[in-house]
Amino acid sequence: MTINPSDLEALWITLKLAAISTGLLLLVTPPLAWWLAHSRARWRPMVEALVALPLILPPTVLGFYLLLLFSPLYLPGQWVQAMTGTTLAFSFTGLIIGSMIYSLPFVVQPLQSSFATLGKGELEAAATLGMSRWKRFHYVVFPMTRHSFVLAGMLGFAHTLGEFGVVLMIGGNIPGETQVIAIALFEHVEALDYASAHMLAGLMLATSLALLLFIYVGMDRRKRAWGYW
Repeated sequence: MTINPSDLEALWITLKLAAISTGLLLLVTPPLAWWLAHSRARWRPMVEALVALPLILPPTVLGFYLLLLFSPLYLPGQWVQAMTGTTLAFSFTGLIIGSMIYSLPFVVQPLQSSFATLGKGELEAAATLGMSRWKRFHYVVFPMTRHSFVLAGMLGFAHTLGEFGVVLMIGGNIPGETQVIAIALFEHVEALDYASAHMLAGLMLATSLALLLFIYVGMDRRKRAWGYW
């Protein structure tokens, strides 16, 4: 049995959403992860709790509040509509923003843990050579923590693949635009089309397992070779 065209389209949207969201998170979250790893500010625990909130917050709750913010009734949605003439609600762009927030802790926390264990000697040596902060990150921090970036990217990507509640609240179920694979699976179950549901569920199960195996095999090999991740 082959996947029908609408399911292939939902699969493409899901992969595109996961790739874009994860890529953007890997670009914008390292400064936050670095600050969380080294800051001694009294309000750091509050920021850390906000970052970790999507881990325990029901996805529909997060999606509901984001839907309100994206609507023209509130300032963020009003500003976007005034600037672009469109709304973030029920759009692919809105899905990207929602997915980034929903997967934020899965990317930030591995980076934060890696940055926290990074030795200061190499950074101090680079500073004495006159390297700027950007050069120190590019030539010292990133090479020493690149495996954590891989781990963060894989976790963020895998987490985004299985999104349901957040994307359904923000994007609805618009075929070809906001319908992701998890929503397509739900539709098949509602229609009692269990053959198609099995096809999509099996695909998601195999993909998720493959990603996790890649992560844990890589971690195990690095521990055996170096004694740490």
